[in-house]
Amino acid sequence: MESTEADLVAMRRAIALARRNLGRTGDNPSVGCVIIKDEQVVGEGATGLGGRPHAEEIALDQAGEYARNATAYVTLEPCARRSAGGLSCSERLVLSGVARVLVACDDPSALADGHGAARLRAAGIELQLGVLAEEAAGLYIAYRPATS
Repeated sequence: MESTEADLVAMRRAIALARRNLGRTGDNPSVGCVIIKDEQVVGEGATGLGGRPHAEEIALDQAGEYARNATAYVTLEPCARRSAGGLSCSERLVLSGVARVLVACDDPSALADGHGAARLRAAGIELQLGVLAEEAAGLYIAYRPATS
Protein backbone atom coordinates (compact mmCIF):
# COMPACT_ATOMS: atom_id res chain seq x y z
CA MET A 1 0.00 0.00 0.00
CA GLU A 2 1.27 3.46 -0.88
CA SER A 3 1.77 6.08 1.84
CA THR A 4 -0.78 8.88 1.80
CA GLU A 5 -0.04 12.55 2.43
CA ALA A 6 -1.57 12.11 5.91
CA ASP A 7 0.86 9.21 6.52
CA LEU A 8 3.82 11.41 5.59
CA VAL A 9 2.63 14.23 7.87
CA ALA A 10 2.29 11.81 10.79
CA MET A 11 5.72 10.25 10.15
CA ARG A 12 7.29 13.71 10.00
CA ARG A 13 5.73 14.41 13.40
CA ALA A 14 7.28 11.18 14.74
CA ILE A 15 10.67 12.22 13.32
CA ALA A 16 10.36 15.63 15.00
CA LEU A 17 9.54 13.96 18.32
CA ALA A 18 12.59 11.68 18.05
CA ARG A 19 14.83 14.62 17.16
CA ARG A 20 13.97 16.32 20.49
CA ASN A 21 15.77 13.67 22.57
CA LEU A 22 18.58 12.90 20.15
CA GLY A 23 21.78 12.27 22.12
CA ARG A 24 19.89 12.15 25.43
CA THR A 25 18.72 8.52 25.46
CA GLY A 26 21.83 6.68 26.66
CA ASP A 27 22.67 3.60 24.61
CA ASN A 28 19.14 3.49 23.20
CA PRO A 29 18.27 5.33 20.01
CA SER A 30 15.85 8.24 20.16
CA VAL A 31 12.62 7.02 18.58
CA GLY A 32 9.41 8.89 17.87
CA CYS A 33 5.95 7.34 17.75
CA VAL A 34 2.60 8.86 16.78
CA ILE A 35 -0.71 6.99 16.91
CA ILE A 36 -3.56 8.26 14.74
CA LYS A 37 -7.18 7.15 14.77
CA ASP A 38 -9.93 8.74 12.70
CA GLU A 39 -7.51 11.47 11.60
CA GLN A 40 -6.79 12.47 15.22
CA VAL A 41 -3.59 12.04 17.24
CA VAL A 42 -4.54 9.77 20.14
CA GLY A 43 -1.01 9.20 21.44
CA GLU A 44 2.55 10.25 20.80
CA GLY A 45 5.92 10.00 22.45
CA ALA A 46 9.68 9.94 22.15
CA THR A 47 12.17 7.67 23.87
CA GLY A 48 12.62 8.95 27.41
CA LEU A 49 15.79 10.55 28.70
CA GLY A 50 18.28 7.82 29.49
CA GLY A 51 16.48 5.43 27.11
CA ARG A 52 13.33 4.52 29.01
CA PRO A 53 10.43 4.38 28.47
CA HIS A 54 10.33 3.60 24.77
CA ALA A 55 8.40 5.89 22.45
CA GLU A 56 5.80 3.24 21.61
CA GLU A 57 5.10 2.64 25.31
CA ILE A 58 4.42 6.33 25.89
CA ALA A 59 2.22 6.67 22.82
CA LEU A 60 0.26 3.48 23.55
CA ASP A 61 -0.29 4.48 27.18
CA GLN A 62 -1.68 7.84 26.02
CA ALA A 63 -3.88 6.24 23.37
CA GLY A 64 -5.34 3.55 25.62
CA GLU A 65 -8.35 1.92 23.97
CA TYR A 66 -8.15 4.42 21.10
CA ALA A 67 -5.17 2.47 19.78
CA ARG A 68 -7.51 -0.30 18.60
CA ASN A 69 -7.72 -0.16 14.79
CA ALA A 70 -5.45 2.90 14.74
CA THR A 71 -2.23 3.51 12.80
CA ALA A 72 1.14 3.78 14.55
CA TYR A 73 4.00 5.72 12.95
CA VAL A 74 7.40 4.76 14.36
CA THR A 75 10.80 6.10 13.33
CA LEU A 76 12.65 2.84 14.08
CA GLU A 77 11.53 -0.79 13.92
CA PRO A 78 9.78 -1.70 17.20
CA CYS A 79 11.84 -3.97 19.43
CA ALA A 80 11.10 -7.68 19.52
CA ARG A 81 12.80 -8.23 22.90
CA ARG A 82 13.60 -6.03 25.87
CA SER A 83 17.07 -6.09 27.40
CA ALA A 84 15.47 -5.51 30.81
CA GLY A 85 12.65 -8.01 30.26
CA GLY A 86 8.97 -7.17 30.04
CA LEU A 87 6.82 -6.76 26.98
CA SER A 88 8.58 -5.57 23.86
CA CYS A 89 7.20 -2.70 21.80
CA SER A 90 6.16 -5.06 19.01
CA GLU A 91 4.25 -7.19 21.56
CA ARG A 92 2.58 -4.10 23.00
CA LEU A 93 1.57 -2.92 19.52
CA VAL A 94 0.02 -6.32 18.78
CA LEU A 95 -1.85 -6.40 22.10
CA SER A 96 -3.14 -2.85 21.57
CA GLY A 97 -5.00 -3.90 18.43
CA VAL A 98 -3.47 -1.35 16.05
CA ALA A 99 -4.39 -2.04 12.44
CA ARG A 100 -1.35 -0.52 10.72
CA VAL A 101 2.24 0.25 11.61
CA LEU A 102 4.44 2.41 9.42
CA VAL A 103 8.17 2.36 10.15
CA ALA A 104 10.84 4.72 8.83
CA CYS A 105 14.09 2.82 9.53
CA ASP A 106 15.02 -0.77 10.26
CA ASP A 107 16.86 -1.63 13.47
CA PRO A 108 19.75 -4.07 13.06
CA SER A 109 20.16 -4.54 16.82
CA ALA A 110 19.89 -7.98 18.37
CA LEU A 111 16.68 -6.80 20.08
CA ALA A 112 14.91 -6.10 16.77
CA ASP A 113 16.68 -7.11 13.52
CA GLY A 114 13.48 -7.80 11.60
CA HIS A 115 11.89 -9.81 14.40
CA GLY A 116 9.74 -6.91 15.60
CA ALA A 117 8.46 -6.43 12.04
CA ALA A 118 7.89 -10.17 11.65
CA ARG A 119 5.81 -10.26 14.86
CA LEU A 120 3.58 -7.45 13.57
CA ARG A 121 3.07 -9.17 10.21
CA ALA A 122 2.34 -12.53 11.89
CA ALA A 123 -0.39 -10.82 13.93
CA GLY A 124 -2.06 -9.61 10.74
CA ILE A 125 -1.06 -5.98 11.21
CA GLU A 126 -0.52 -4.08 7.98
CA LEU A 127 3.16 -3.11 8.00
CA GLN A 128 4.90 -0.60 5.79
CA LEU A 129 8.68 -0.23 6.07
CA GLY A 130 10.92 2.55 4.81
CA VAL A 131 8.42 5.42 5.09
CA LEU A 132 10.50 8.61 4.91
CA ALA A 133 13.59 6.52 5.70
CA GLU A 134 15.92 9.11 4.18
CA GLU A 135 14.46 11.87 6.37
CA ALA A 136 14.74 9.72 9.51
CA ALA A 137 18.16 8.20 8.77
CA GLY A 138 20.02 11.15 10.33
CA LEU A 139 18.52 10.21 13.69
CA TYR A 140 20.47 6.95 13.68
CA ILE A 141 23.90 7.88 12.31
CA ALA A 142 25.49 7.59 15.76
CA TYR A 143 23.40 4.53 16.77
CA ARG A 144 25.65 1.49 16.63
CA PRO A 145 23.68 -1.39 18.12
CA ALA A 146 25.14 -4.68 19.16
CA THR A 147 24.08 -7.25 16.58
CA SER A 148 24.62 -10.37 18.63
